[in-house]
Amino acid sequence: MKKILLIRHGKTQGNLERRYIGRTDEPLCEAGRAALEGHSYPPCDILLSSPMVRCLETGEILYPGKQPEIVPDLRECDFGRFEGKTYAELCTDPDYQRFLDSNGTGEIPQGESAAQFRERSLRGFRQVLEILDKAQWQTAALICHGGTIMSVLDAYDPEHLGFYQYQVENGGVYLGYYEEENHRFSRWEKLSGKREAT
Repeated sequence: MKKILLIRHGKTQGNLERRYIGRTDEPLCEAGRAALEGHSYPPCDILLSSPMVRCLETGEILYPGKQPEIVPDLRECDFGRFEGKTYAELCTDPDYQRFLDSNGTGEIPQGESAAQFRERSLRGFRQVLEILDKAQWQTAALICHGGTIMSVLDAYDPEHLGFYQYQVENGGVYLGYYEEENHRFSRWEKLSGKREAT
């Protein structure tokens, strides 16, 4: 059975400051690099990535010398007017309060709605599966974003736990077991510790 690793990029300064970082193309911070270097990740035959710098840098650290296949639709949500801001900076904004009251499903002023983001993320993941269908591989690694991973698992996990149940820390990994002949995933598991696949 083939395996797909969904890896969230390492920490950025915006992540450390708990800011909404979507379209902002910031690099990994020093702490983010150190955390990635402190773990062992499963090897892969093929590497795919969001085009964002934080994902490309994560790939260089985890899989040095491996050239990633870039999938533009895997980038993080465009947070519009909320981009780059913290909860403390937004908590008095009526638009932000409406967004929170909608459990994150409402409109983001000048940004993507949850539905638009999920639709794009899933389109990107279908592109990943099309790329893999044409390649020789046993284990593929896909480096992307927390929201992207949550969208993919919400759609492709047979357990259907719900979007917010798939939150993953920076550098965290979900491992999917892919039945290529059926074009489906039999199960997903969250890797921890040394991040080694079983």
